[in-house]
Amino acid sequence: MVGHGLAVFFALLAAIFMAVGIVVRQRATLDVPPEKGVSTVMLRTLLRRRVWWAGTGAAVAGFFFQALALGYGSLLLVQPVLVSALLFALPLSARMAGRRVKRAEWLWALVLTASLTVFVALAKTSAGDYDIPVALTVIVVAVCVGVVLACVLIAMRATNWRRAVMLAAAVGVLFGLVAVLTKIVMHMLTEGRVYSAVTTPALYLVVALGVAATLLQQSAFHAGSLQTSVPTMLVLEPVIAVVLGAIVLNEHMSISGLEPIALAAAAAAMIAATVALGRGEGAYEERLEAPLAEPVS
Repeated sequence: MVGHGLAVFFALLAAIFMAVGIVVRQRATLDVPPEKGVSTVMLRTLLRRRVWWAGTGAAVAGFFFQALALGYGSLLLVQPVLVSALLFALPLSARMAGRRVKRAEWLWALVLTASLTVFVALAKTSAGDYDIPVALTVIVVAVCVGVVLACVLIAMRATNWRRAVMLAAAVGVLFGLVAVLTKIVMHMLTEGRVYSAVTTPALYLVVALGVAATLLQQSAFHAGSLQTSVPTMLVLEPVIAVVLGAIVLNEHMSISGLEPIALAAAAAAMIAATVALGRGEGAYEERLEAPLAEPVS
């Protein structure tokens, strides 16, 4: 029970820092033209901006707390809690933009909070088998990277919301995969197998795929319809992580009676609230982009 509580606590901290990272990095790139969203021009621009580095630092801190959460809890428990990042991003983004949070946004925020509370209260997860063969790890990574490359290729040929959703889908798949690999590494560390943790390919795949996912995420912020990209990546990441956790790592929930219905309803409410909040924030971001001319330093 203590481990369950620590997992939720660290997951909430991860969500807070993720929210800060998302909001700050969105603000840092509002003046980058949408057509430069997937290019070296965007990367060079960002690397010169202190505010982007601050947002990236917050995102890294979020990943650190996510790793700690995965050290105490399963993917089935930790990943859905990270959806609350949008809940924390809402007031922060409004404050930075000098606007007030609308009543409808607060209502959706309450829905998200209530559904997360129900999910955490009912989610009794069982540990899986985290000592999977290296060959299986390589296969899973290869399949997921193939899906990501396909999404990116489609995005390069698409425009507006189609580009945004395809890049966001690629980000969701990559971060979901990173979560699974992180769980494998953290399992080794919590068992005291430090040498195995630092020599497993999973650790270095976490670093490489995490960097790639961060860059793609930045591109998704500029691809046009931000109200599509943000909820897409936030919802798809836990879906991918949970599915891979169940299929590859054999994680599962111990639920009975009416609990499956309540969990399904909570999950549906989380998705609906995330999409609604993401659309409201994204629509506001698009209004900001049009008149913005001066670069952010």
